[in-house]
Amino acid sequence: MASGATDQETKLGHFQQQPSHPVFKPFLLLSRGYWQDEGAIKAWTLTAVVLVFLFMQIAVQLAMNTWNRLFFDALEMKQVAGVLAAISWLPVLIIISAITVSSLLVAKMLLQTRWRAWLTDKLAGWWVADQRYYRLGFVAPDQSAPEYRIAEDVRLAIEPLVEFSLGLLTAFITAATFATVLWQVVGSYKLSLAGTQFEVPAYMAWAAVIYAIVASAAALFVGRPLVAKVSDKNEAEAQYRAEMTRLRENAESIALIRGDVDELGSLRASYKTVLDSWLSVIRRQGIIALVLNTNGALFPIVPLLLVTPKYLSGDLTLGGVMQVVAAFGAVQGALIWFVDNLVRLAEWYASASRVIELTNALVEIDTATGTPGTETIEITESEDESIHIENLSVGNLEGKVFINDASVSIAPGSKILISGESGTGKTTLIRAIAGLWPWGSGSIRIPRDASISFMPQKPYIPLGTLRDAMLYPTNGMEIPDEVIKSALVRCGLKYMIPRLDDENMRWDQILSGGERQRVAFCRLLILKPQIIIMDESTSALDEASQTSLLSLIQEELEYATVISIGHRSGMEKFHEIGLTLERRDTGAEMSSHKLSKSFWERLVKPILMEKSQATRL
Repeated sequence: MASGATDQETKLGHFQQQPSHPVFKPFLLLSRGYWQDEGAIKAWTLTAVVLVFLFMQIAVQLAMNTWNRLFFDALEMKQVAGVLAAISWLPVLIIISAITVSSLLVAKMLLQTRWRAWLTDKLAGWWVADQRYYRLGFVAPDQSAPEYRIAEDVRLAIEPLVEFSLGLLTAFITAATFATVLWQVVGSYKLSLAGTQFEVPAYMAWAAVIYAIVASAAALFVGRPLVAKVSDKNEAEAQYRAEMTRLRENAESIALIRGDVDELGSLRASYKTVLDSWLSVIRRQGIIALVLNTNGALFPIVPLLLVTPKYLSGDLTLGGVMQVVAAFGAVQGALIWFVDNLVRLAEWYASASRVIELTNALVEIDTATGTPGTETIEITESEDESIHIENLSVGNLEGKVFINDASVSIAPGSKILISGESGTGKTTLIRAIAGLWPWGSGSIRIPRDASISFMPQKPYIPLGTLRDAMLYPTNGMEIPDEVIKSALVRCGLKYMIPRLDDENMRWDQILSGGERQRVAFCRLLILKPQIIIMDESTSALDEASQTSLLSLIQEELEYATVISIGHRSGMEKFHEIGLTLERRDTGAEMSSHKLSKSFWERLVKPILMEKSQATRL
């Protein structure tokens, strides 16, 4: 039950950074384990395959650029043989290009899928392990929809990152390759000013670089605010989804009190935030589009204007012009890569930021419960069969103390009832005993290898059949049908036996509150735990049903240690010892007292003794 990060979780925690820091570095530190953990050989092999096809694609582009010159030179000189020779090579180049581009696409998508699968698995495992999914709500309540961040934001952060990495590498190699082509084909330009001759070496290559820098600077200047606007838009979308999820999960309560109008108003207000965020993004994208479209109009004209003097002077053939225009376009396209991907970079940054925010929150959970010198509740093994609570103080992250310096030993088979005013920390004490609440000091010692069942007020019903729900969380156990059916009968759910294996049923929505609590008692009879922790677990039942089900614990699970919270009348007769939490300025203090003669001592125990004597006779 002790909490703590695994080795992998510790590795993931090394990236922790403040929200004001750049996202790129911490995200790479988080996700680079794909090339370091098990399966690293496959990851590096897939990466190598992607790079091979990428270089092949650039080689094909260079071959097509050379083909342009050969074809148009032959066309200008009206050399039929040369034109036919060039045309004969065209199908080969097209086939090679198609195979290369298709193979690069498939390899790239495989890399994206495998990398995303690795990171999703690690984050989901980290989130679920040691009840971090539960503690996250206390440590970072502002982390909305962590499941969306793991399922969707990871995808939106991984897939573009692969695209960007390959795009940046392609841009660099393409720019260098075709700048060399411009240098070799066009050469220098002789400029005469005031009777003085100046020679500008590789002027077309420099012109492509300068033009790309100007265009990129303009786009980046107008596009920089887009990153924050996209981030706000994504956050608003997540909040809106969370609002609708909350409405669905609380549908019955809202419907019963006729809260439709208020909820609709809340949804509309939430969506107005989404709409305003989208409009802000659209306005900024419109400004960026103006810059990009201006560049698109100039892009085909600029190289033609620059190369015209060379052609008119006879220093360049028509084939050379076409080769230069294509090469200029390749260099230009490579150097304005950031401009073309500005919107996608903003989307990536927003999604990666949300992933980093989640992982920072998970690190904060581990920091709050695992930093040397930080006081936490120690969960250890008991030397005997009893539960020992020693000098236990239970608080929260802000330092508020709920329960102060409580100590008690609970013998095996004891039936304990915890009571006290609202807000004295009864449920928090139960959480601490169950290992869910680490904040505080002192120790709780639990018998080694003891099987524990925790029964909250609203028991969890998993997806699947009713049989799966009966056996949760040990689904897959081989339990005879007779045992399951007997439990259903004894817990008042006999009418559910014909539906035990019905498929595609949402039992969490079909079962009433009382039926869910009966299912929880069925689990007790089937799994027979040694320790039972109950938190208002009969609140949805009538008093007769409560008596019937609690009697089953006394009859069938006499050996089990029971720790209960309950306010309803009649609970005392099923428990032997009362623990009362009394409010004090320094935190609630615990006192224990023996309850009046219990139902067990008055009725059940004599009946069992009679049966035992009859058996001996």
